[in-house]
Amino acid sequence: MKFKIIIGTLALAAGVTVAGAQTTPPVTTPAAGAAAQGGGGRARGGSAFTDGVAPETKYNYNDLWKPFFYTKNGDEFRAADGQPGPKYWQNRADYKINAKIDTTKNEVTGSEVISYTNNSPQKIDFVWMWLDQNLFKMDSRGVKQVPLVNDPQRGIVQSSRNWGNGQVFDAGDKIKSVKIISTVNGKATTTDAKFLINDTRMQVFVPKGIAANGGKIQFKIEWSFISPDYGSDRMGITYTKEGKTYQVAQWYPRMCVYDDLQGWNTLPYTGESEFYLEYGDFDLNITAPAKDIVVCSGELLNAKDVYTPEQLKRWAIAEKSEKTVFIRKPEEVLSPASRPSGKSELTWHFQIKNSRDASWGASAAYVLDAAKIDLPSGRKSTAISAYPVALAARAARTTEMVKASIEYNSKKWYEFPYPAATTAIGRAGGMEYPGIIFVSGSSWGTLDHEFGHNWFPMVVGSNERLYGWMDEGFNTFINTLSTAFALKGEFYRPAGQPSATGFTRPSLEPILSNPDNLKEANNGTLLYSKPSAGLVMLREQILGPERFDFAFRTYIERWAYKHPAPDDFFRTMEAASGESLQWFWRGWFVNNWQLDQAVRNVSYVDKDPTKGAIITIDNLEKMAMPLTIEIKTVSGKTDRVNYTAEIWERNVSWSFKYPSTEAIESVTIDPDHKLPDANPANNVWTAKK
Repeated sequence: MKFKIIIGTLALAAGVTVAGAQTTPPVTTPAAGAAAQGGGGRARGGSAFTDGVAPETKYNYNDLWKPFFYTKNGDEFRAADGQPGPKYWQNRADYKINAKIDTTKNEVTGSEVISYTNNSPQKIDFVWMWLDQNLFKMDSRGVKQVPLVNDPQRGIVQSSRNWGNGQVFDAGDKIKSVKIISTVNGKATTTDAKFLINDTRMQVFVPKGIAANGGKIQFKIEWSFISPDYGSDRMGITYTKEGKTYQVAQWYPRMCVYDDLQGWNTLPYTGESEFYLEYGDFDLNITAPAKDIVVCSGELLNAKDVYTPEQLKRWAIAEKSEKTVFIRKPEEVLSPASRPSGKSELTWHFQIKNSRDASWGASAAYVLDAAKIDLPSGRKSTAISAYPVALAARAARTTEMVKASIEYNSKKWYEFPYPAATTAIGRAGGMEYPGIIFVSGSSWGTLDHEFGHNWFPMVVGSNERLYGWMDEGFNTFINTLSTAFALKGEFYRPAGQPSATGFTRPSLEPILSNPDNLKEANNGTLLYSKPSAGLVMLREQILGPERFDFAFRTYIERWAYKHPAPDDFFRTMEAASGESLQWFWRGWFVNNWQLDQAVRNVSYVDKDPTKGAIITIDNLEKMAMPLTIEIKTVSGKTDRVNYTAEIWERNVSWSFKYPSTEAIESVTIDPDHKLPDANPANNVWTAKK
């Protein structure tokens, strides 16, 4: 308060005025209200207008619009407006890995040094790491969760996308040693560390602990594993007459995330849900037979050691070319001259910085092509495609499409950060890693989707294990725009009406569910299409493109290379758009509520269409949305009336006066079919003939 002292009569008068202003007036008719104000003031009160018999409704506006959506206040770690707080922290893991692939045994053997930084305010006495290859052991938790199905050809069998297809082999990570590296007076020594393996996780004990607020430690680990032929549709081996093609992922012991929300995030990898990883720099040396070409996340640092002089010339052309340039042509694949001579093995040296992961592919059968990616800042990046020669005809446009996808999203949302965007075609149907994707084909939809993941979750590092919709759903959403505008919309097809049966049928779990807590058949809806449809409605029907796009970019920029949770996204979208959206989050993401808006009736003032029409709309299900109402009169004229969702904030029905000058022929809710209405039949009122 500015005024601390109010004297005498002024204070009394002020008090009377405030009291009068804050007293709820009695319900009166408009005429009586006007009389009470001396005929000059604003009329208040009056009985509510009703038009016909209200239908039964499930809608409770208190349930949808009640306050206290957020269960905790913002703090110094995560602010109330959705941005990282002044004391936000996250830990860091840097990797130096030397690995070798034995293509006879399908075995990868490796040695790594992990440099781990504890930026948390707590001392850490043990760490957790992922041993993802243990999923493919026949006694793993993931394999034991694979359900039975009645297959027409095979009978009653276990079946799922999320395991090794029942392959019986010597699966799992073999940990040869785990050591702690200590440096005293410039001299490094190693001591054996106690470790405990449980399914896909390894706990490593640190006797002296890792100090808080920047304490560092190094672990040296030696390990090996045999690759599954099919690795939960995320890795695997393709066998062709020209040779094996490997997609290698989840291939090294890697740090679990320790954060301010969960502490150690150690939900086991059971194949259904994906990953949550720390950021850091990767230095990778991969040794393979000399006949093989290796592609990997990041930048190749020793091209002169692993490509022929002719191929190096082609690389130099490709890195400046808007058109696809062959590095290794299909007709060259079986020629010894297409590989450096004189050695049986070659070591490929890759580096990627500020990344949460790294993956690679290897094959003697690779055709290789590339082209320049044009980024907004002018920074250099290259689109690279590696595919078995048997797929050369079908993969011919791969680099062109990847280039277009990345250029669009870089300009629209946030610049692609990696020095290369590599497509490695092989066994996995579609899987994303920083700067590289694994696919089995080269359709626009697959390539655009998998590279869209370089924004979610590679740049915006959400917890896929808990919130799969925050990467799959957000990525599916940005795919709708890249498909519409990249390559001049060549692959765009107008979307149909969002399906109430598909998105809000009672058998569905809510979007805000752990992916491991969903029926596998529902993953496509709840992780991909339903959250994407929610963002499309938020952009097109609630906020409008300009406000939405600014808010969405703000979210990406705030949380680039950090670990956002759902509240951080929800709060950022509200703060940056200036709109309370808690009703929308509650209905579409937290609950599985249906939408059913209906035209109840059309009547005329004094039964005369020239004096105006009263149109009544009902909200019959638990969800609400804005209204677009198309009104067509008997002469054929059409008009539209729009209402924001706030009309449902304290109403289950809504009547409004439309200034008609003639009889109305029809009234239609959602005339463009943009909303997932559960009963489209009641969206239209037609005058009786």
